[in-house]
Amino acid sequence: MNARHLAAVFVAATAFAGTLAQAQTAWPSKPIRWIVPFPPGGPADVVTRLVSAKLAERVGQPAIVENRGGAGGNVGHEAAAKAAPDGTTVVFAVPAIITNPFFLKASIDPFKELAPVIHLDSASMVLLTHPAFPARTVAEVIALARAKPGGVSCASSGALPQVGCEMLRIHAGAEMIMVQYKGNAPALNALMGGEVNLLFDVVNVAQGQVKSGRVRAIASTNPKRGIGPFGELAVLAETIPDFDLVTWHGVMVPAATPREIVLRLNREIEAVLGEPDIRRRFADGGLDITGGTPEEFGAILKRDYAKYGKILTSAGIKPE
Repeated sequence: MNARHLAAVFVAATAFAGTLAQAQTAWPSKPIRWIVPFPPGGPADVVTRLVSAKLAERVGQPAIVENRGGAGGNVGHEAAAKAAPDGTTVVFAVPAIITNPFFLKASIDPFKELAPVIHLDSASMVLLTHPAFPARTVAEVIALARAKPGGVSCASSGALPQVGCEMLRIHAGAEMIMVQYKGNAPALNALMGGEVNLLFDVVNVAQGQVKSGRVRAIASTNPKRGIGPFGELAVLAETIPDFDLVTWHGVMVPAATPREIVLRLNREIEAVLGEPDIRRRFADGGLDITGGTPEEFGAILKRDYAKYGKILTSAGIKPE
């Protein structure tokens, strides 16, 4: 390579480095809007406010949390997908982002309209009943559903709770009533009020209500007994082999967001997840911090899209 070519390479490399540095230092130039696709008070809202406040401290811009509930999360997902791809609008993602296409024709394509940033955490779930519900084990729930077709109701407050209800119904081989709610908080209130019999809930939300006696926990989706906040409970896989229901939280951005901004967001949020008080608060809530690269989160999205899609298709679910 002659001197002229070397000079050209140097100029191009310098220009690229300057552009990258400028993008990194310029971001964020305004407050970061965090879209939570569910009503206030649920687990997604709680974790978003915790992480967004810490990120705001790191990047020097305020965090604006915007609850855009409705249509199983689709309202918030669509708002995020249509936002300016400048890294100042992010959406808090839960499994609904990849299961909604199996329920609603109007769902966005999460693989084309949004881009993964980071996988925040994962958590097992717990099967709750109203204290007056007669069944106290998974086997008793199944027996009751078979004895009284249509006599057992299961609340759906999003993607995985409905997947859990469908898995339970498929195994029972009996009709169960599926009752949909706009978010976790109203579904839990309905269970506590005796309007429905069953609800799959995340452990960090269920703990307080179980301790208060307002709901009863009968089984967890832990891989085995003795781990997690509900380690003393039976696990669903003991009664229903291969019962796998683990929820997660993540962060996504509009698909056209520049790669350098996605990576900067990833690094900053990864640093937030490493802070001791964040790790403690997540652990207290039964959430296992994961972190990782955008590509690793993307692989999780594709895995769960295939896994839960197969279950929902088997259950006869069709987009409406």
